[in-house]
Amino acid sequence: MATETQEIDYTLNNPDTLTKYKTAAQISEKVLAEVSKLCVPGEKIVDICEKGDKLLEEEIAKVYRGKKINKGFSHPTTVSPSSYVTPYTPLKSDEAEAAVEIKEGEPIKIQLGAQVDGFGSIVCDTILAAAEPKEVIEGRDADLILATHYANELLLRLMVPPGLLASGTDEEKAKAAAAKAPSQAKITDLLQKVVKSYDCNLVESTTSWLFGRNEIEDKKKIVLAPSEGSKGEGVPEVGEVWGVEMGVSLGSGKVKQFDNRTTLHRRTTTTYALKRPSSRKILSEVQKKFGTFPFSLRQLEDERDAKTGVVECVRGGVFRQYEVVGDKDAAPVARLLTTVAITKNGLTKIGAPPALDVSKYKTENKITDEEILKILEQPLARNTGNKKNKKKKKTTKEGGAEEKESE
Repeated sequence: MATETQEIDYTLNNPDTLTKYKTAAQISEKVLAEVSKLCVPGEKIVDICEKGDKLLEEEIAKVYRGKKINKGFSHPTTVSPSSYVTPYTPLKSDEAEAAVEIKEGEPIKIQLGAQVDGFGSIVCDTILAAAEPKEVIEGRDADLILATHYANELLLRLMVPPGLLASGTDEEKAKAAAAKAPSQAKITDLLQKVVKSYDCNLVESTTSWLFGRNEIEDKKKIVLAPSEGSKGEGVPEVGEVWGVEMGVSLGSGKVKQFDNRTTLHRRTTTTYALKRPSSRKILSEVQKKFGTFPFSLRQLEDERDAKTGVVECVRGGVFRQYEVVGDKDAAPVARLLTTVAITKNGLTKIGAPPALDVSKYKTENKITDEEILKILEQPLARNTGNKKNKKKKKTTKEGGAEEKESE
């Protein structure tokens, strides 16, 4: 007899799946906006992370009340300073790191996410920390933000399956659909042209992942500017949800591992006979609270015990640790992460950082490559007749198309 789990369709063919993704995304976007307000010079990063997690918990508690649906974090609140590439979440019990404060003018990467019934949405935005908001941002700060924005918009368009939005005769549509999706080498080449226009570089091995139920690193991935030995696998297809990441550096884009303690982990599917009581204790706590989604050691009941118990969990392969990685040249880095769904009507940003007002960023640099400008003019999805939330996109004088569609 088939079990209940086998009977449920967890693909995007089931409208409930997309609803759960969107519910998680709405929470993620709302909390991201609130955490962004907290990121001002002089504030301690660990305090911001804790406040962000509390906000996530409060918002998650408001949805699907009274229903037996698993819900929680898909990613804890992380706040990464200027040259940090990976999500950063310090501990209160590490005195030196607990004292780390946000500095004036540095690009701060905020990443967090919620999940409903195992369907997670993760978002990341980069903001320039300032005691007082600036009306106009110029120079290298503007270059970094614009390069990241346009590279991200280009990557999203390159992920739309060939021919999906084609118009014209049946023959023209069939020809467009028969075209091959761009290789990951081609994608990297085009994106490098975008960021080079602003005298920036892609961050080495920036990776976008296929999402699944209870899984944020599924069987497909796109790796940009891959390091030696790393490569992407597969191409985006209709019916899939992806976490699309963009990383840009004002330096070479090469990365190195920092000396910071690893505090971000996630449970794997590996089983191992843990010997230490502290290890078994935190494994049980993680399974109950976070499942297979990432968590911070500071989210566990006893932070000091967690630092001890996690060692055996990592050694036995029960936990995967996310090392703290940053720019090799200590150059400023910007990152974006968008959760997208690919449907028969195109690509939808389910959960995304807020739309960038490009008019606030002034620089002498701009995109001039005609191939890139042409791709940036393309829509992400076809107009299905719902005009309520759609506006026309405009071409900016910085040299790209600013997407104004909102779902």
